[in-house]
Amino acid sequence: MSQKGKSASKNFVLRIAKEEWFKQVFALKKYYPGILRRWEKGSLIFLAKRSDKGDSFVGYGVMEEFVKRNELPDEEKRKCKNRGWKGAIIFSELYKFEPPLLIKETILGNLGIRGRCWHGYKLTEEQTEAILEVAEELCNIRKV
Repeated sequence: MSQKGKSASKNFVLRIAKEEWFKQVFALKKYYPGILRRWEKGSLIFLAKRSDKGDSFVGYGVMEEFVKRNELPDEEKRKCKNRGWKGAIIFSELYKFEPPLLIKETILGNLGIRGRCWHGYKLTEEQTEAILEVAEELCNIRKV
């Protein structure tokens, strides 16, 4: 049986709620998720953010590892505990879309999902490939 269209638990959408965290992700190549998932090395994590025109993908990263909160250095651990974050996703590669890619212009556009509901959304392999194809057409993809 084909895996096309089936949920691939390793690729996800994570939404960035604040401008400060947006800058932090691209500066540190880290994302602190407040949700638990089966994070796996090699996962593609698409980063979404609200924009004037609608929810947009601002880039994506290739996950190197997930460090649980209690395994982080003390300062990071405190910060994560205070904000309800579960740990840190460390990216081996991180790419930025310029301009951001409107989600409604992708294969996900007709799903009727908006805002924070994108956070933690599992992507199928088909969806992942389709998003990357549209991004290559409509965006300048820059390695960070």
